[in-house]
Amino acid sequence: MSRIGRKPIPIPNGVTVTVDEQTVTVRGPRGDLTQSFSPAMAITVQDGVLTVSRPSDAKEHRALHGLTRSLLANMVTGVTEGFTRTLELVGVGYRAQQAGQKISMTVGYSHPVEVEPLPGVALAVDANIRINVTGIDKQKVGETAARIRAIRPPNVYTGKGIKYQGEQVRRKAGKSAGRGAGRSTR
Repeated sequence: MSRIGRKPIPIPNGVTVTVDEQTVTVRGPRGDLTQSFSPAMAITVQDGVLTVSRPSDAKEHRALHGLTRSLLANMVTGVTEGFTRTLELVGVGYRAQQAGQKISMTVGYSHPVEVEPLPGVALAVDANIRINVTGIDKQKVGETAARIRAIRPPNVYTGKGIKYQGEQVRRKAGKSAGRGAGRSTR
C-alpha cells in the first residue's frame, strides 16, 4: 500500500469537509476549496479524520491513492494556515513596487513589468526586493510564483534574477579563452 495514501488526515476544529460522490468541499477559517477526484478513490470522513482508500492494487489506483491523499491534505492545510512562497530579486537596480493588487517590477528590461495574481492569490512586496505570494490554494500559489520567476530566472553566470527564497543558484565559470589557457606564447 502507498505509505502516503494510507495516512489519515486529521480535520482540525473549525474545518468542515463535505464529500459528495467525487467532489470534496473543505471549509475553514480562511475560505473554502472544492475539487473533484477520481471516482475510483473512496474518500470517507469519520470521527474527525479524512481517509482515502483504493479498490485494487492496479498501477493506476496506486498512483491515484497517494495523489488524492496529498491533494486533500493540502486543501485542509490551505483553509487553516494558508500557503506562502517568497521570491527575492537579486541584482543592481532590481526592485518591486506594490500597485494595488498588482506588482510592478524593474528587472533589467527597458520597461517595468507588471504582474497580476491569479484569483485567490495575494501579492505583497517587502523591502523592495522580496515578494510574498500567499493564498489558500497551493497550486495557485505555486503557479503565480513560477510565473513571476519566469520573468527573469536567475542567471548562472552572474547570479542576477528572480529566485525563490533559499534557492541555491549554481554558478558557472565564465570564459577562460582570453587568459592564456591553450594559447601559444609566440
